[in-house]
Amino acid sequence: MFDVDVWQEIFSTIKKNKLRTFLTGFSVAWGIFMLMILLGSGNGLQNGVKEQFADNSVNIMWMWTGETSIPYHGLKEGRTIKFKNDDYTFLKDKEKSPDIDDVSSRFYLPGNIMYTYKNEYGSFETSSCHPSLEWMEKVKVVSGRFINDLDMTDFRKVIVIGDNVRKALFKDEDPMGKYIKLNNVPFKVVGVSFDKKRQNERTAYIPVTTAQRIFNGADRVHTFALTTRMVKTVEEAEAITERVRQNMALRHNFDPKDKRAMGSFNMLTEYIRTMKIFQAIKIFVWIIGIGTLIAGIVGVSNIMLILVKERTREIGIRKALGASPSSVIGLILLESVLITTVAGYIGLLFGVSIMETINYFLEQMFASGGGDGMFFRNPTVDFFTAIVSTLILIISGAIAGYLPARKAATVKPIEALRDE
Repeated sequence: MFDVDVWQEIFSTIKKNKLRTFLTGFSVAWGIFMLMILLGSGNGLQNGVKEQFADNSVNIMWMWTGETSIPYHGLKEGRTIKFKNDDYTFLKDKEKSPDIDDVSSRFYLPGNIMYTYKNEYGSFETSSCHPSLEWMEKVKVVSGRFINDLDMTDFRKVIVIGDNVRKALFKDEDPMGKYIKLNNVPFKVVGVSFDKKRQNERTAYIPVTTAQRIFNGADRVHTFALTTRMVKTVEEAEAITERVRQNMALRHNFDPKDKRAMGSFNMLTEYIRTMKIFQAIKIFVWIIGIGTLIAGIVGVSNIMLILVKERTREIGIRKALGASPSSVIGLILLESVLITTVAGYIGLLFGVSIMETINYFLEQMFASGGGDGMFFRNPTVDFFTAIVSTLILIISGAIAGYLPARKAATVKPIEALRDE
């Protein structure tokens, strides 16, 4: 239906009305350009916040003890609540704790722990833990290994040191297999960890069972890190937190509502809340962007109506010579879709290019060690969004041209020839 003559006619019409076509196309291009900028910026902010959650598993939960502040079952307030190793066993039991996937307990070492190696020394943070902490808190081991189950059962004196600990004690020397002393107790270095955000590079990890035995901890546990099963709503995450709290309250005889007896923080609750906010922001961005695009489409429709009015006589002659209504509608629709799609694609191209350029400079900044704590990362528009936007453009172009095309198809040849 659309032969070479039709295309020549369309391009001839566009050429005769350059300024009008440019202004019409610009409104569409601006709409899709703003949609890409808004979507890219929203993605950048969402990715930046996700990056802050990346330090730990999103479903991680921490628990710690305190003192009771509410009398409970005849027991006075002010009692110190103490976790023990059997609490770890209870939390690991799938039948008794079905909401929990994995657990790591911690025993805090008393006072400042002095590290020494040959003539080098320093005071560093020491974390006693189970092997599961490696993936729960996403500890990145760059050399050697992390603590394993044999270290736990055999009470091995092994240690995984942070990169800053390695630099301070070993300088350029390979630390693997060497012994360092913690308060004069020798520990064998089995691994080196690295944190790109430099938050845990001054931290060393030892088996919690070894820490309890060497530093007179008996079966005392100070905190638990655990991962819960993944859920989709804040209410489900809060329900898990409440069930875990009730179980621990029952074991240690305190009121579940007593927040000072046992503190807890469920990362999953905050993660779901944050992602819900970004879902709402994304919907809002689409509404604003499509609203801007609709304004451009309305402009295209108005211009096409004017075009139909100007070409009334021509359309009348065309119909008098036997042109079918469908051919007239097709001509107007094709011109509308062409202007909308080309202009929109240019806007899409510019929008995506700007976002990719910003992303390039941001990645260069992060690669050079800058941008720590920055809540903006990878502000790009994915391929699926670009495809959806292109389809929106084509459909919008068809909608914009439909009413003018329908009006043109209803023009009667006799009335059209009388038109001045």
